[in-house]
Amino acid sequence: MIIAADEVIPYVTEAFSQAGEVRLFAGRSLRAADIRDADALIVRSVTRVDAGLLEGTSVRFVGTASIGMDHLDLDYLRGRGVRFANASGGNANSVAEYVVATLLEIAERRGWILADKSIGIIGVGNIGSLVERKAEALGMRVLLCDPPLRESTGNPRYGSLDDVLEADILTLHVPLTTDGPYRTRHMIAREVLRKLSGRQFLINTSRGAIICETDLKRALRDGTIRGAALDVWENEPHIDRGLLQLTDIGTAHVAGSSLDGKVRGTDLVFREMCRCLNIDAQWGNRSMFPTRKRLQAGNGRREQDAMRALVLQAYDIRRDDMNLRGVIGMPDDAAAALFDRLRNQYALRPEFRHFLVEAAQGSSLATGLCALGFTVAAPGTTETCHADDRTMH
Repeated sequence: MIIAADEVIPYVTEAFSQAGEVRLFAGRSLRAADIRDADALIVRSVTRVDAGLLEGTSVRFVGTASIGMDHLDLDYLRGRGVRFANASGGNANSVAEYVVATLLEIAERRGWILADKSIGIIGVGNIGSLVERKAEALGMRVLLCDPPLRESTGNPRYGSLDDVLEADILTLHVPLTTDGPYRTRHMIAREVLRKLSGRQFLINTSRGAIICETDLKRALRDGTIRGAALDVWENEPHIDRGLLQLTDIGTAHVAGSSLDGKVRGTDLVFREMCRCLNIDAQWGNRSMFPTRKRLQAGNGRREQDAMRALVLQAYDIRRDDMNLRGVIGMPDDAAAALFDRLRNQYALRPEFRHFLVEAAQGSSLATGLCALGFTVAAPGTTETCHADDRTMH
């Protein structure tokens, strides 16, 4: 059993060596000759998997350590009988925590009270549903946009795009699709941006091509919208550095790069490969996680300020923003190389659940921190809530 795997997928050797021989490759330079005798191929979104790559190889399974599968030619894989899987939901909580960090940081910079703001969540799948819960924990009014989900469930709470365009903040959590009734490529372009106003803010953690960057640059320059935070970009790693300069926060496609998300994603693909190829193998990954770190909430702060201070201790998004701004002024190739280094050599951050915060039992702060994902203990006790719990217990 030969498994060809992208060299920067976290823990890929530790996991997949339980099932066979692992051969590592660079994701952007993989060629068919490199995988002629491989049984399984494990990639990231930087590798296009189609007939040009797989024809003449022995690959029977393709796994991608990403949520999106727009880089896989699914019709070709089905026609050739190649099984495939993605890491659906693996980094959902990581992305939702990134959105929380963004909201709290932008609120601090702009003097916003998030409880006075509304947020439109465009795409209410694994990630969007978690963002909904965490935004509610911040006291925000939540509007939901997901026409396919409304069609499949009949639930009117999932509105159209126009239904959420009044929101103060719009956050994108949709797959990249180029055709069909729910095409998302450039869904945020001039026509939509012209409906917005100078009070509104845009966050994109899905795929760069969901937004027409030329139109977004114009909107930001003209003040058509208030600002933007972008983690994903068209033409990565050759990103538009002029657009980066106009953003409030810009990061190198790292929203999903938590330690938990990467371990979870690798594990999901590993398990699916074993299932599809009828392999009896297991990977124990509990030792990958750090010892829980204790944080102090502090006294005398308003709730939003306390939450921001704690989130910064768990994940300081300002550092990722500052690091990406290093590409400004660089020659194109050097800038692209730095983008790739920032993404591929990212120091994986533990999710909020690995941080224990003392807060008064039954307080709104304790309840809110639990909903954000922190582990919370009443002062002087070992009683905790954690992860998805809503109350102290």
